[in-house]
Amino acid sequence: MNQIAPSPISAEPVGYERDFALWIDEQTELLRSKDFERLDLINLVEEIEDMGNNLKHELHSRFEVLILHLLKCEFQPARKSSSWIGTIGEQRSQIMKRLKQSPSLNRLVDEYAHECYRTAVIRAAQTTGLAKEIFPHELPYTREQLLDMDFIS
Repeated sequence: MNQIAPSPISAEPVGYERDFALWIDEQTELLRSKDFERLDLINLVEEIEDMGNNLKHELHSRFEVLILHLLKCEFQPARKSSSWIGTIGEQRSQIMKRLKQSPSLNRLVDEYAHECYRTAVIRAAQTTGLAKEIFPHELPYTREQLLDMDFIS
């Protein structure tokens, strides 16, 4: 069975801006070989920080889409579709996957759900044609409801 050999580390590591994929390979190999002196620490720290921010952004975004579709189902029950229900299920599934992979994100669930509620209301009003004022002023769903795979308003 052929295995792909790790890329060799050049004497002069490739620049972060020149070839990002190769830079990642080289930084990974430098870490594995504990060659800390040659690490591009400034960019490495920035990339790790970005990874954490991306996880949080994704969680926030998934809650917004989840809440948007719950609102649509609740306030336009006659138009409730398998597509809307599928979107709710997909968002919950991906949220639960992220929370399992990174349990520390659990502390952000309530904050993010409340934070993105206003945007979800605006989007719900835009996509349904309903007035923003008909939606509750505060998030009407509990944490348990938001994460419950069987709950659909």
